[in-house]
Amino acid sequence: MSSRRRRRVLRTAGALGGLVLALLLAGLGYELALPSVSSAGSLVASIVRSHHGELGSLPLPKKLAEAVVDVEDEHFYSNVFLNVFDGAARAALASIRRSGDPGGSTIEQQLAKQLYPHGPGLGGTLEEIGLGIKLALAYSKPEILSMYLNAVYYGNGYWGDVAAARGYFGVSPYRLSWAEASMLAGLPQAPSAYDPFRHLSLAKERQRHVLHQLVVNHVLTPAEARAAYDSPLPLRVPGVGRA
Repeated sequence: MSSRRRRRVLRTAGALGGLVLALLLAGLGYELALPSVSSAGSLVASIVRSHHGELGSLPLPKKLAEAVVDVEDEHFYSNVFLNVFDGAARAALASIRRSGDPGGSTIEQQLAKQLYPHGPGLGGTLEEIGLGIKLALAYSKPEILSMYLNAVYYGNGYWGDVAAARGYFGVSPYRLSWAEASMLAGLPQAPSAYDPFRHLSLAKERQRHVLHQLVVNHVLTPAEARAAYDSPLPLRVPGVGRA
């Protein structure tokens, strides 16, 4: 390589390095400017209390936790920065398509959106991603997932997994079957559209997708997923009892 070409390569590398450093510093400054997430637990408790619910706690209800992770954020347990990159890419794609699909974000981002409301558009998406990073760095994965399960809406007035499990099936989240857990895990994306009382066929299609993800991620075998899908759902009609 000639000395002139070597100098050109070094200048280009230096410029790229400076750009990367500038972006990192800008990102760090943006992160520091965002609100603290130390109040996340109390905000979740406030949401549950305001809807007269009962706050769930650790350990996680295993079947529901597995189903939610597999359908909402299958890279949840990956390295935080890998997961953030994946979630940011999916959120950007969802924004471009204007789908409004909450499944386009990581669980941390969805939790941030629930706890720290912000505006629409690119600015809101960036804030959601930044707060998601803060949550991922401040809390353990079980803590984040527990807060998420408590904070989301499952339809029919049921906020949080405790109210949803008892309201729909008359059991605690820890006693859900795979059929029940896969049904509940699919509801937060669109609680009205997938309401099993009003739109059972759509709710079953969503349940099928959740079970498929559980098979893809080797949590269930295809036979176990088929058995769960075919199992009758003992839905409790509000005010009547088990259906």
